[in-house]
Amino acid sequence: MYKVFFKDRLIFLGDKSESLNFHGMVYAWMEGDSLEGLILQFDEDEQMEAIFIVGEDQEQLFEHFKSCFKYIEAAGGKVFNSDKQVLAIYRLEKWDLPKGKVEKGESVEEAAVREVEEECGISDLKILKELNSTYHTYWMKGRFVLKRTYWYEMAYNGSEKLVPQTEEDIQEVKWLSSDNLDVLKSNTYTSILEVINEN
Repeated sequence: MYKVFFKDRLIFLGDKSESLNFHGMVYAWMEGDSLEGLILQFDEDEQMEAIFIVGEDQEQLFEHFKSCFKYIEAAGGKVFNSDKQVLAIYRLEKWDLPKGKVEKGESVEEAAVREVEEECGISDLKILKELNSTYHTYWMKGRFVLKRTYWYEMAYNGSEKLVPQTEEDIQEVKWLSSDNLDVLKSNTYTSILEVINEN
């Protein structure tokens, strides 16, 4: 099953059995159907908190869904230091985790490490494991963008001074204790909460 964030609202894509406990609008997709009208309708009707699109072939459904957007891949990290604190950035009045677009010719792992290093001013990160990807949408230059962000849990054992990448609108970079992430959780994106809460 795929879960796509429209700000704090959701579109689920999966098979019929996964939608059985879903309370809300369920749309049965058939090959050849276009989802663009449905996506537009969902975007405009903010009363609708979530919809579930079901299809026989989940991957085929998702490929069609993806074709309704400009598709971008990004990568980032949930980074822990030796005190088990989590690295967080403050950008555009919200707490976030460091991440950014995958450049041409680099792997998603390389992009994740590079983005954390650039946005926070640290080096020598070690990837521990891959976490679940998140999907979210936004409107840019007259069209919808669907962004998949690959997430990795990382370890940092250094003591470098954190330096926010101000040209990326990052106002602050901070280590937050993992047992006290309320500051971040009370003012972040729903998709980021998923990454924070994943073990």
